[in-house]
Amino acid sequence: MATPHVTPTVAAPRRLHQTLIGAGAVVLGLFYAWGAAGIPAEAGYAGVGPNFLPWLVSVALMACGALLLWQAAGGGWHNDEAPSGAERGDWDALAWISAGVLLNAAAIERIGFVLSCALCFVFAVRGLRRSEGKSAGGLRGTARDFAVGVLIAAPAYWLFTKLLAINLPGLTGTGWL
Repeated sequence: MATPHVTPTVAAPRRLHQTLIGAGAVVLGLFYAWGAAGIPAEAGYAGVGPNFLPWLVSVALMACGALLLWQAAGGGWHNDEAPSGAERGDWDALAWISAGVLLNAAAIERIGFVLSCALCFVFAVRGLRRSEGKSAGGLRGTARDFAVGVLIAAPAYWLFTKLLAINLPGLTGTGWL
């Protein structure tokens, strides 16, 4: 495994950028900690209060930021291998996946959790296939993707609504779809 050689003129800006990323993570963690300090701390179920998760996230962000700063100060990641993948982002695939997520958010109250998640799955699969240069699959492939999406979303819906008693938007009042 060969490591690429980085000249000092290239390494200095990269280290600066890496330091800024680490500092940004620490600042974001401090911002979250400031927000968590405003959440009441009284213990709820199992002794965990509503401020537990925000504090956990803020501490994890600060720890990751500190590790990033430490790595940047020790030479940065200039000895890492170049990342694999395309040189540029695949904007077409991103558009398909983003459209699926936005459609899911817009449709979940109207057509229910299962159908909106199945549609999101169809859009995401189409975007991922296009990013690999594959065919979208046509009408038959889209129908198959929708069926797979339903087979994934329905058990999740039933698990949340029936077993965990968490209300998710459904298509019918029965709680099964």
